[in-house]
Amino acid sequence: MGLAKGFFSPAASSLNPFLVPKEVFANAATWSSSFWQFGAIVGPGVAGFLYAYLGLTHTLWIVTGLLIMVMILISFISKRPVIIPEKADMTLWESLKEGIVYVFKTKIILYSISLDLFSVLFGGVIAILPIFAEDILKVGAEGLGILRAAPSIGALVTMVFMVYFPPTDNAWRNLLMAVAGFGIATIIFALSTFFWLSAAALFLTGAFDSVSVIVRQTVLRHFTPDEMRGRVSAVNGIFVSSSNEIGAFESGLLAKIFGTVPSVLLGGAVTISIVSLVWIRSKELFKLKIN
Repeated sequence: MGLAKGFFSPAASSLNPFLVPKEVFANAATWSSSFWQFGAIVGPGVAGFLYAYLGLTHTLWIVTGLLIMVMILISFISKRPVIIPEKADMTLWESLKEGIVYVFKTKIILYSISLDLFSVLFGGVIAILPIFAEDILKVGAEGLGILRAAPSIGALVTMVFMVYFPPTDNAWRNLLMAVAGFGIATIIFALSTFFWLSAAALFLTGAFDSVSVIVRQTVLRHFTPDEMRGRVSAVNGIFVSSSNEIGAFESGLLAKIFGTVPSVLLGGAVTISIVSLVWIRSKELFKLKIN
């Protein structure tokens, strides 16, 4: 499944700019992310009920049926030829290298996906939420469910708001402020011993993260030429995937070494430090306009 997702995600991301007009891409990205967050909230609950009443095998058959439905819907997308410069003599590795070089030489793309990488890598707390629920907040499985859902609810509410008030005006400033807010909310969560304050802090992490997602997707669309979209999306996918998986490992490792609360405090502090460094090094990007 991971191998299939490695091909699907860059291809799907590369299609987006060709499916909607340029002037409404930010709005379309907001709707797309909102549906994803809605699925992240509703999906596990529906799956739980299906598993309880139908069992594992029948539940997986339903999942398979939904995937087949997705394939059918994708097949209705009409072919839209894209003019791409011919480079017949370029090998696969040369093509991949060209994509990586493009990302590293385009500051706004490099910084935007790096901010996402490091904020989730160091500031993510989802992997160790059971420890907070059981040992610190003492709210049990029910409380853990609320804590786990809080970031997705925050993201969904914020994305619905951003449909009408997109964050692409002063995009770079908004991106940096969103990641900084993510770090501050993470620190509040680490220090909190009150359940609802902790849930509110997680709600804010989802809200701030949703702003950064919208701005990053718009930046990738606006500053990537058509012939580079697949490779840039692949590089972005590597950053995003590695930040989630390695971040979960990092959270558990630091919790083991330093303790649960100090590890989350450290993650929030590192996130804010990275934002401060990028802020200083990217002043020229504040002038860029995304239409």
